[in-house]
Amino acid sequence: MAKATQKPGQTKEQTRLIAKGIEKGIAEYKKQQKIKARAADKAKKQQQRQQLKSSNVEPEVVPEPKQQNSSMVPWALLLLSWGLFSAYIFVN
Repeated sequence: MAKATQKPGQTKEQTRLIAKGIEKGIAEYKKQQKIKARAADKAKKQQQRQQLKSSNVEPEVVPEPKQQNSSMVPWALLLLSWGLFSAYIFVN
């Protein structure tokens, strides 16, 4: 970016200093935007908490499905595959 705005007769050192200044400015801008985003997020969360408190409604708790049946599926498939494999071996 510094080379694009380089003026005739400008030294490499001056161009380097301009490039460093641009990088520093961009880093500072990003830092400020991050701070603003955090503040906005905190305000949003605080507003949601206040709405929950004022409505006296507890957030819905969705029960998680049990994982027991899903852990049985791989074992059943393993036993089925071994059974079919052994039946294939005994038939041939």
